[in-house]
Amino acid sequence: MQEPVLVLNANFEPIHVCSMRRAVGMILAGKANLILNGRGHIRTVSQIIPRPSVIRLASQVHRPRPRVKLTRREIFRRDNYTCQYCGKRDVTLTVDHVIPRRLGGKQIWTNLVAACPSCNHHKGGRKVDEAHMRLLHVPKEPPANAEYFFGRHLSENIEWKPFITGW
Repeated sequence: MQEPVLVLNANFEPIHVCSMRRAVGMILAGKANLILNGRGHIRTVSQIIPRPSVIRLASQVHRPRPRVKLTRREIFRRDNYTCQYCGKRDVTLTVDHVIPRRLGGKQIWTNLVAACPSCNHHKGGRKVDEAHMRLLHVPKEPPANAEYFFGRHLSENIEWKPFITGW
């Protein structure tokens, strides 16, 4: 009952991923409709309930455009878990300020990159060019689209692809 279910707004825009238990509750309460049943059925004493994979809300939910939160995990995800100086994939990555904080560097997407401990130590509190290093990619804020938010679920739920990639 804890399998992920894609929740679509009334206009078929993906807005959330919830548990199957929550999705079945919303369907039974009339708050959502079943769009895709790719997982079989749940048998109860009196009825057979489909196990949803994708549901659609019965009424439109108006919400502001989402933005990706600036967290350590999201910086690593944006940089594909790769050091942005040497290109090494490491499990012990650190976050490095391109312009050090002591020189006025801010805590923003364009100033933070993933770095391996040795590159971070080598760069120290200097700017990239002062340390004679270069960035593999220019840091920028990741796109706040459905594919970025829900794409990590696509490997287990391939049937979601038409609903996610269209946005």
